[in-house]
Amino acid sequence: MRVAIAGAGAVGRSVAQELIDHGHRVLLIDKAATSIRSDLVPGAQWLLADACEMSTLEEAQLQTCDVVIAATGDDKANLVTSLLAKTEFTVPRTVARVNNPSNEWLYGESWGVDVAVSTPRIMAALVEEAVAVGDLVRLFTFRQSNINLVELTVPADSAHVGRRLGDINWPDGVTPVVILRHQEALPPEADRTVEAGDELLFVTPADAEAELAALLAPRPS
Repeated sequence: MRVAIAGAGAVGRSVAQELIDHGHRVLLIDKAATSIRSDLVPGAQWLLADACEMSTLEEAQLQTCDVVIAATGDDKANLVTSLLAKTEFTVPRTVARVNNPSNEWLYGESWGVDVAVSTPRIMAALVEEAVAVGDLVRLFTFRQSNINLVELTVPADSAHVGRRLGDINWPDGVTPVVILRHQEALPPEADRTVEAGDELLFVTPADAEAELAALLAPRPS
């Protein structure tokens, strides 16, 4: 897979190294000469240019990329890069970094963003996930499809403790992804039973979240 990353700061370089370690080809683009540090990510290609300029993206041959990641510290630049990648170069997948949560509403299909990554929102979700039992926590939103990755820690008095996953009538569109139990990640097999304290991860439509939360809620007292 070929990936172009706009923004060669600490975030962009870290993502680039992870992708290279997994066997992908990566191009890092940055307009600041001080950010061009090929010694830090020697396996990447580097381009000193402005990723918001069409000429830069043409030079980068963005049409050959499978994914474009807009990872600069400037939300406007990330949106412009995503829009150009999607509309002018028909890149299949765009991922954009959200720096200011108040700008998050812009990161959608109209600006060519498939996946928006908001560090403040992710950190807040992880805090909620660590302390909330019985409450559904939204971890991630797939913008283009209005599908969410959510987590729920099963309370001890849930009506479904001890039941097989395959016997539970999940809401339409809801798919169990993994069970986290005693520091183990377990596949959601139909014969596996639900235990108190299980962390269940689901892919679910947004409009099914309330029904899913109610399904696993504690028994009425």
